[in-house]
Amino acid sequence: MSTLSTSELRRPVVAVSAMREFARGGFHGTTVADVAREARISPAYVFKLFPGKESLFVAALEMCFERIVAAISAGADDSADQSPDGVIDAMGLAYAELISDRTLLMLQVHAQSVADIAEVRQALRAGLGMVTRFAKTRSGASDEAIQHFIAYGQLCHLIVTTGIDDIPDDWALILAHGIRHTG
Repeated sequence: MSTLSTSELRRPVVAVSAMREFARGGFHGTTVADVAREARISPAYVFKLFPGKESLFVAALEMCFERIVAAISAGADDSADQSPDGVIDAMGLAYAELISDRTLLMLQVHAQSVADIAEVRQALRAGLGMVTRFAKTRSGASDEAIQHFIAYGQLCHLIVTTGIDDIPDDWALILAHGIRHTG
């Protein structure tokens, strides 16, 4: 049995703080000092744990996707209907509930906005791959159904971030039709 070092114990705590801070301010608007303040440690210690702002953002993004997979896994497990469609629907509802907090949602939105940074793009691809592979394996659904699942998730992001479901206009009703999420 090995014991974890203080650094190994602090990394996840700092990653959680990074998720919150990057979700609030984005990659460019958040400093390492902001994350350090949220984590109640010095910026120097953040740099001891993470070699740069990019690796800190990537750690936050990786944790974000791990939480997504955990949530959709629990949703799938709790579904009374274990058919592919039933599992996908349950995973979608679990995801919608998860992003009602907006931290994970906004972190993903900010990650997409800075996907031109190689490390972020790689982590975003890895996270999307992890979610897609999990959804496919766990549900047993067709590739087309998995594509729709991911596409609906992105549409849900758009609806939540812009408040489209609060607009009674015809175009907003079209986009929000059939999309369920917790507000």
